Amino acid sequence: MEKSAIYHRPEDSYLYLLDSSTLYIQIRTKRNDIERIGVIYGDPFDWHEGSWVTEESSMSLSGSDDLFDYWNIVIEPQTHRLRYGFRLESPTEEAILTEKGYFQVTPEDPGHYFCKPYTHKTEVFSPPEWVKDTVWYQIFPERFSNGTIDNDPPHTKAWGSEAPAWDNFFGGDLDGVIHHLSYLEELGISGIYFTPIFRAHSNHKYDTIDYMEIDPQFGTKETLKRLVEECHKRGIRVMLDAVFNHSGFYFPSFQNVLKNGENSPFKEWFHIHSFPVQTGDRPNYETFAFSDAMPKLNTYHPAVKKYLFDVAKYWIEECNIDGWRLDVANEVDHQFWRQFREEVKAIKPDLYILGEIWHDSTPWLRGDQFDAVMNYPFMANILNLFANETISVEQFVHNMGTILHSYPINVLETTFNLVGSHDTPRILTECKDDIKKTKLIYTMLLTFLGSPCIYYGDEIGMTGGGDPDCRKCMEWDTTKHNQEIFQHIQKLIALRKQEKLLANKGRLQFLSTENNKEIVAFKKYDEESTIIVALNPSTETNSLSLPAYTKDVSMRDIWTDKEIILNPDDFHLELEPYSFVILLIKDNS
Repeated sequence: MEKSAIYHRPEDSYLYLLDSSTLYIQIRTKRNDIERIGVIYGDPFDWHEGSWVTEESSMSLSGSDDLFDYWNIVIEPQTHRLRYGFRLESPTEEAILTEKGYFQVTPEDPGHYFCKPYTHKTEVFSPPEWVKDTVWYQIFPERFSNGTIDNDPPHTKAWGSEAPAWDNFFGGDLDGVIHHLSYLEELGISGIYFTPIFRAHSNHKYDTIDYMEIDPQFGTKETLKRLVEECHKRGIRVMLDAVFNHSGFYFPSFQNVLKNGENSPFKEWFHIHSFPVQTGDRPNYETFAFSDAMPKLNTYHPAVKKYLFDVAKYWIEECNIDGWRLDVANEVDHQFWRQFREEVKAIKPDLYILGEIWHDSTPWLRGDQFDAVMNYPFMANILNLFANETISVEQFVHNMGTILHSYPINVLETTFNLVGSHDTPRILTECKDDIKKTKLIYTMLLTFLGSPCIYYGDEIGMTGGGDPDCRKCMEWDTTKHNQEIFQHIQKLIALRKQEKLLANKGRLQFLSTENNKEIVAFKKYDEESTIIVALNPSTETNSLSLPAYTKDVSMRDIWTDKEIILNPDDFHLELEPYSFVILLIKDNS
């Protein structure tokens, strides 16, 4: 066996609590190298007649990527303490792996083994339950709907009269959102994520001037209160964008530093390298990217912390919002986010805390900072297969295997899955205007685990390249809506609500690609039912090879509501180009 490829540590996705008494254990091995793994475990203080009392249970192969296999087991220890090790078996060798290394004979001393000193209920990762059943809709307020012209900024353009730019305004506001809540209800949306709505200079509002004031072009605090109330009546949650990594150029504290330099009482609110302050392409202060209009806040400073925590709590208490999305979250120190979580959860325990992180996010997802992150690796993988065709089905499944085994299950259930946003090209444009590809992408998004999000207008086939072209005015002329895409997404959301296995109930596992090289297929299952989702991202008709357990069971395609009857000697289904099936098997015996 290839011992250098075997990996386990008693933390993060390799050891965690599913609930106060149930432990999930995972180990990684070289792909196709190990035949069986057993877990040897027991309480280190449980001895009988001079011997440590242990049990051994077999692990399951839960998935793979291009290099590794991942094995897991769920156990309920008899006590709150646990020591454990692994019995690894290959065709030619057997070895015992403990914290002290490899052994040929099972060590008798529990001090050799991996350790879970005590299972504390406070260590259970506990994101808000409601997020598991939420389908989000992202709104860029300036471009969604102009509900009233009374608050239009100067030089507002007629709605959709010209291409979006970094410096033009079309009058979108919160009243416009309220006017179209019935539209979101019809689509099936249960959560709205707003990009920033606080007073700012730009149309995107990521350059905050006043965190305690709704931008006048969007409305007032009373408008937001009314919006949240109307959303809650319809079962729709509301999440706002917190831009705490940096402020805007016209933030009063920064303006004070520009004016008074070293004499400013706010000079330590920012990371100023020298005085006088110099703006331009390479300012002499820390910023978001190198934008002099977005000076980075010093989140170590007590006064800055207090100010930003007060902001976060204020909008929860005043308007009863349900979540904060944290912009550029990875560039803010971890201790700030730990304190942030304590402050906001004390007010609203089921508040959703979502971080914008584009890379591996394990350090933020240990239960002491965020409830979830935006799943950009998921997005990239989907686009590379279905839209760009730059990877094979096998590579797609391997990449997904890496994602699925990088985080605990209870993290994955509330991770924020997206395929487009205000920072990326429109999904139909990514698909080069191919509606069949677009529909497959949404099928994948809305049948997978996690909390899926739709970017405004994508559901009606709006197009656009990268920023700012992806920020066009929402099209409200229904004769210009792509009803095929809209109805497809609407039906998927309805099915997701109807059949909880299509959301976050049960477990997920990809089917082997050995017999399905051109078909993406995964199953979601619990003790009662199994759902198999299979998609053909190809221009050719391909055959789906079904597992042997589908023989002699009742199976229905819940997308077409048709019974599926297989040939007793042939477990295959033909999938036409860019088609899919959602197979429900009720009897899991």
